[in-house]
Amino acid sequence: MAETLIKVDLQDSPYNNPNIHNRWHPDIPMACWVNPGDEFVLETYDWTGGYIKNNDSADDVRDVDLTTVHFLSGPVGVKGAEPGDLLVVDLLDVGAKPDSLWGFNGFFSKKNGGGFLTEHFPEAQKSIWDFHGLYTTSRHVPGVKFAGLIHPGLIGCLPDQKMLDMWNEREVDFIATQPERVPPLANPPFASTAHAGKASGAAKDKVALEGARTVPPREHGGNCDIKDLSRGSKIFFPVYVDGAGLSVGDLHFSQGDGEITFCGAIEMAGWVHMKVTLIKGGMAKYGIKNPIFKPSPITPTYNDYLIFEGISVDEYGKQHYLDVHVAYRQACLNAIEYMTKFGYSKAQAYSILGTAPVQGHISGVVDIPNACATLWLPTQIFEFDINPSASGPVVQDFGGIDVPLSKDL
Repeated sequence: MAETLIKVDLQDSPYNNPNIHNRWHPDIPMACWVNPGDEFVLETYDWTGGYIKNNDSADDVRDVDLTTVHFLSGPVGVKGAEPGDLLVVDLLDVGAKPDSLWGFNGFFSKKNGGGFLTEHFPEAQKSIWDFHGLYTTSRHVPGVKFAGLIHPGLIGCLPDQKMLDMWNEREVDFIATQPERVPPLANPPFASTAHAGKASGAAKDKVALEGARTVPPREHGGNCDIKDLSRGSKIFFPVYVDGAGLSVGDLHFSQGDGEITFCGAIEMAGWVHMKVTLIKGGMAKYGIKNPIFKPSPITPTYNDYLIFEGISVDEYGKQHYLDVHVAYRQACLNAIEYMTKFGYSKAQAYSILGTAPVQGHISGVVDIPNACATLWLPTQIFEFDINPSASGPVVQDFGGIDVPLSKDL
């Protein structure tokens, strides 16, 4: 049995755990050390550190302090790792903690984080999903059941000081272009809620003042939310500091491509079983500046899809030039509208797209002026026939259940 190097108590605050941190900074001390070739297990909080509860109110999603997240387990130091190496991480297994067999999906308030479709869903909402072995169902979104592809939404290595300074400079400069924007363009360092792991004294203060927020993906990996980074995946991470400093968190039971609900996927507490090795000088050997990976060999075997197209003309009729972000928004909105014809509320349909194993594809980026993106919705996740037919949609009776809704502040 692989040793569990980091444990978490879901009844205690992550701020009380010195093996947890919520910022990226090279001065965060290693929580533990391993040798190349070692296998080990890390337990993780859900990304909010237990703030979101298993209930029928979305007040917690509305009120969550996003400056506190994400809570990551680590950093794990790998002996012999040096800048310029590649850290090879094998995700051997990943699962939910036995005392927490549920997860949540939500939409942030536009005033507190927003999201991909925040103009259409400006208020906080939440759905709870229960785990039944491989499968999940929700009392808030009836009529669907699907197998989970459990994966870490966030995994990466520590940056060096030069990279950290570059991140902060470019993101702070970007914020300055629209400083009053809601939601903001990016998230700058924020000292008062920083958790610097085992750092103390001047180092702890430095981490708090300079530490990069964990919200976006960056050159080192980070919050990439790639659903195919599941058990059996192999990831090649650039190393920037001695020891590499591998951290992981933000586990998802299941997610659609794009994690479009943002408080997205089915968020959960859990554990990751992994193995690490090194490729010395691997960054230069392979020309790698961002991580690359081999996907999981285990995926849900859904093979019948309804595919929704979107083009780069937005919902207000404005033309955009080969904009795949706009095109994917339109594909998602088209799928949501379609599902409402079968009895789902728009919020329930949106939650399905954020949690089920839907596929997103960039289908065309050359035919000016319109890019084409597609969303692949697996029909087999539904407990009824959702395909088009000459007889028209059969409206389902979901008992008027909708995703819990809280009024925006």
